[in-house]
Amino acid sequence: MAAVKRAYLAVYNWAVFFGWAQVLYFAVEALLRSGHEDVYAAVERPLQLAQTAAVLEILHGLVGLVRSPVSATLPQIGSRLFVTWGILWSFPETRTHILVSSLVISWSITEIIRYSFFGTKELFGSAPSSLLWLRYSSFLVMYPTGISSEVGLIYIALQFIKASEKYCIRMPNKWNYSFDYFYASILVLLVYVPGSPHMYTYMLGQRKKALAKSKTA
Repeated sequence: MAAVKRAYLAVYNWAVFFGWAQVLYFAVEALLRSGHEDVYAAVERPLQLAQTAAVLEILHGLVGLVRSPVSATLPQIGSRLFVTWGILWSFPETRTHILVSSLVISWSITEIIRYSFFGTKELFGSAPSSLLWLRYSSFLVMYPTGISSEVGLIYIALQFIKASEKYCIRMPNKWNYSFDYFYASILVLLVYVPGSPHMYTYMLGQRKKALAKSKTA
């Protein structure tokens, strides 16, 4: 059973690794070829597939396939899915902004390192010290640039959300329920205020433990 688990996790990690590698390649190619306005069009499908595949990581944590706490995984994946589908896919007006380039590059570099690290561990039982260092150090730069891009794109989208009233449910209706996507998006932005420093502090703690452990191994 343990061998099946390791084989599955190895396949999963390397499959998603190649998805993010494709995203990074297409993003850089579009950026160099025609500028940031064309980055989203170049990466849309592989970005959606690679990011949505991360939903499985929540399930992995719930069923005990991995040790990562769902309390840490769920907010990060949830916020990314919101930006991927709830902002970029839903509001095309945001897609040509330069923040899309910084978002995609930050996400893809982070995930290429992360998935290759876990994929290597599942295949060989351990990962090279250089890859371990990258896994627990790259976020020092990539997390702030990624989070800043997420927040910026949500903020930019607010005007289009309000004007379109997309996903809003107005009263009266048979459910006697109303929902305003504009205010829901503002709430998401507010969650970033305490959430981002908390997650960054959590990752700093994980980095300290992982690097200390590698020195004593």
